[in-house]
Amino acid sequence: MASTLPDPVPRSQSAARDGGSAPDEVHEANGVDEVSRPGGGRIEAHGIDHIPDAERRGRARELFPVWAAANVNYLSLVIGGALILMGLTLWQALAVLAVGNLFWTLTGLLAVSGPAAGAPSEVITRALYGVIGNRVNNAIVGWLISVCYFALNLSAAAVAAFSLVEKVGITADTGVKVVVIVVIAALTLTISVYGHAVIVRLYPLITLALGAAFVVVAVYVVRHADFSYAPAHRLTGIDLWATALAGVTLVASGPLSYTTSADFSRYLPRATPKRAVVGWTALGGFLPSMVVCSLGALAATTVDMTDPQSALESILPAWFTPVFLLALVLGTIAINALTAYSAGLALQAVGLRIRRSVSVLFDGTAAVALTLYALLVSNFLDTVNNVLQLTVVLLGPSTAIYATDIVLRRARYDGQALADETRSSPFWYRGGINPAGACALLTGSTAAALCVNTLYTGPLATTLGGLDLTLPVGMILASACYALVSRMPRLQGTGNRRGDG
Repeated sequence: MASTLPDPVPRSQSAARDGGSAPDEVHEANGVDEVSRPGGGRIEAHGIDHIPDAERRGRARELFPVWAAANVNYLSLVIGGALILMGLTLWQALAVLAVGNLFWTLTGLLAVSGPAAGAPSEVITRALYGVIGNRVNNAIVGWLISVCYFALNLSAAAVAAFSLVEKVGITADTGVKVVVIVVIAALTLTISVYGHAVIVRLYPLITLALGAAFVVVAVYVVRHADFSYAPAHRLTGIDLWATALAGVTLVASGPLSYTTSADFSRYLPRATPKRAVVGWTALGGFLPSMVVCSLGALAATTVDMTDPQSALESILPAWFTPVFLLALVLGTIAINALTAYSAGLALQAVGLRIRRSVSVLFDGTAAVALTLYALLVSNFLDTVNNVLQLTVVLLGPSTAIYATDIVLRRARYDGQALADETRSSPFWYRGGINPAGACALLTGSTAAALCVNTLYTGPLATTLGGLDLTLPVGMILASACYALVSRMPRLQGTGNRRGDG
């Protein structure tokens, strides 16, 4: 028996699945009226269940605005400014940004598994970890980390919204702050609940709006920037390499956090060219992230980016400040809507028998609670932020394992077989756990933890004079271990190792 409960499928979709046709109609599902036309203004019916070929639609180029809207945001400005604050020159910071943003290529590679399987990443990873092992993976890498990111992004948006409220003459007391946080979360979750079709139709408009706002930001930032900037004391030798590697890890943590990119490509037709899926996804992440992060670095050459919002307001014209604050809020809503959407699927994949729309609301409630506690009660946000700096210890190896599996299978996945959670499933492996995935994740994460130089300094980082090799070591060892153990049939149990279509 399946451990999850997909949302009801509209009658017209059921008819299409059976080879018939149905007229456009309005009917009741999930307690709301749903329009049966593809892309209509209805709540997405599918959760983690398989998407039949008859219901696939769209083109790969639709992925570009989805990822672009999520990367024209406040955090990208912060990351760019942080590189200058770490002691890099402007051109060193730009080089680090280019290298770190190349990891969007991996996000694009993972997305090709969506059209192949007609399933979200949270289900496809059953091939990597086994039916039971994948539930643990989704609970930690999928759900917990996503909710923490949601809370951090919501907090950033809330701070910008507080300033906006103050500018219109309303005192941002505790009551007002609570209302602001709840309103931003409600807007975000509305997009996530309505789901994939709404995201695909809405995000091109969000991308255009954010792009226009940040063009104005770019004009004023470039006008004030010092292109010959260098810190008073230039980093050299091991200190320079240690800082550069830390910067690459910081930048790469963004694309590595999207091991769920198949969630947004799974409705594409099976025959969609893989290169197009990789290219549009990667470009949608790389291009805006590179531009906005670079603006943060350029701004840091002339203003103090320890408080990015106030610093940027000091070089922007007064009339544009409210627009800038609105853009920061809108950008965070865009990124958090994707995060909440995937977190909802992850919660289903953990094994809870709830509908996707309900799981999204549950995730949002948890994130709002964390945000309220962080901003109104304590400095909990600092703690969460520090913890998230360590997420690359898990995200790096898990991304490498996923990418390796796609290469080994040549992106061939049987979505219906992946939906089978019984002991007869080809992905049951040994006791519901794939030894290859479990060993690879344990090996890669352990090695990465030994190389950390963030909240603590691991023994390998100490030996290397502070060099943080968390990212390359964790990813390379995880990938190599997975490929090696996958070729040992005796360790794979009775299940079909490949399970491809």
